[in-house]
Amino acid sequence: MKFAERLGLSLPLIQAPMAGTSTPALGAAVSNAGALGSIAVGTLTPQAAARDIAQVRAATDRPFNVNLFVHTDPVPDPAREAAWLQALAPRFAEYGAAPPEALETIYPTFAGNAEMLAMLVGLAPPVVSFHFGLPEPAALAALKAAGCLLLATVTSLAEAHLARDAGIDVLVAQGWEAGGHRGIFDPDGPDARLGTFALTRLLVAQSGLPVIAAGGIMGGAGIRAALDLGAVAAQMGTAFVACPESSADAAYRETLASDAAYRTVMVDAVSGRPARCLANRFTALADNPDLPQVAAYPRAYHAGKALNAAAKAHGEHGFGAQWAGQGAPLSRPMPAAKLVALLAGELAATR
Repeated sequence: MKFAERLGLSLPLIQAPMAGTSTPALGAAVSNAGALGSIAVGTLTPQAAARDIAQVRAATDRPFNVNLFVHTDPVPDPAREAAWLQALAPRFAEYGAAPPEALETIYPTFAGNAEMLAMLVGLAPPVVSFHFGLPEPAALAALKAAGCLLLATVTSLAEAHLARDAGIDVLVAQGWEAGGHRGIFDPDGPDARLGTFALTRLLVAQSGLPVIAAGGIMGGAGIRAALDLGAVAAQMGTAFVACPESSADAAYRETLASDAAYRTVMVDAVSGRPARCLANRFTALADNPDLPQVAAYPRAYHAGKALNAAAKAHGEHGFGAQWAGQGAPLSRPMPAAKLVALLAGELAATR
């Protein structure tokens, strides 16, 4: 498959779908500039997801990507969750607050979500991508029949083979360097922690599917390196966080521009799944060896968001989910269209 040609891209680049940070305005701006813009709807209801898709379509007539979370629906574990809330209680107390009395599953999984599937089939976005796993075969077949190109994040060759056998069209090879949530299918299983370029080359050689390289890529030279390894495109997320079209708050932007960018940390304490974050008070909390087992995703995120809200109410912004990859120090704040044009020029200069 000639990925860029099929989607009419002038630059083989995908703006990563960053839940809570990417916006319809960002996705549309990237698509209008000749790359593939993305929105993340894994945290939304079908109605809110349809609203965001409509907003992208109102702002661009070019292809775009809609991303969903396909995590295992967690089984509540009262003892484990109570221990986790008790461990966080002293931090809540610093801000005159108490943790939630009980945790809730704040985000539904796409697996088995008939209402979300029906909405997507009806609206048929050009590209649909999956993170944390794969939906059931019938859902994939329905989306393909609607004309959607299907992408899936993978972190290993074994996951790539599962995706290929399920009917996924293109793999997103997420390296250990990548910011945000690690897309590993089983967060409790072994993780080889392959870097972006090692994983990309492995999947190009042995997966049998087109590969998009993701993780730590911040400029045209990185895009060129990915293409030279056989990738059909590169995916970049952290590079777009500082764009004015993203929904990153002022504290997130300031932290990204600070020395914290030179030390990103993979933690599960924020949400219950491993995710790479800028060094902040939450990552420091996660360094405590006496912490009990974190509650499951996304139930732990209920507590993480509550702690962040309590701290922010008192002027402390260090408990936010300030996701970023290892390339964070190379961030360049500018409008999305300008960044895409800059990246295209840098890529052209590498020929």
